[in-house]
Amino acid sequence: MIIHLKKNEKLFINGAVIMLDRRGSIELLNDAQFLLASHVMQVEDATTPLRRLYFVVQTMIIDPAGAELTRTLFDTHHAQLCAAVSLQAYQELLAQVKKLVKETEYFEALKLLRKNFDMDEVLMAKMAGQTAAQSQTKAA
Repeated sequence: MIIHLKKNEKLFINGAVIMLDRRGSIELLNDAQFLLASHVMQVEDATTPLRRLYFVVQTMIIDPAGAELTRTLFDTHHAQLCAAVSLQAYQELLAQVKKLVKETEYFEALKLLRKNFDMDEVLMAKMAGQTAAQSQTKAA
């Protein structure tokens, strides 16, 4: 796999941070867990359930030494999401993400989560609508 980097762009590979002082390419000749800096989510941006799950999975790439502890956190958060959300599409997504994490395909799990962040927006809007409706019912 060839990764093209811009000047001063960071790349996380198996816990190491690499930054080139000019444009360049890096070729990975074997399996490695990597993450481009542009895909790194800051903790303050982990504002929805899938974004929080994304943050946990990215931590497994950035800090592989703590991956077992982070895996426990992932399992807990994943189980809570499965119990809280009954939507079929959400359940299928969570099952796919869990399978990828179990196979240590963290980057693929991140791609799948990132692609489905809008699902959280729909879920949050639906929950907000239900809460508003319940509040109106109680007020009446």
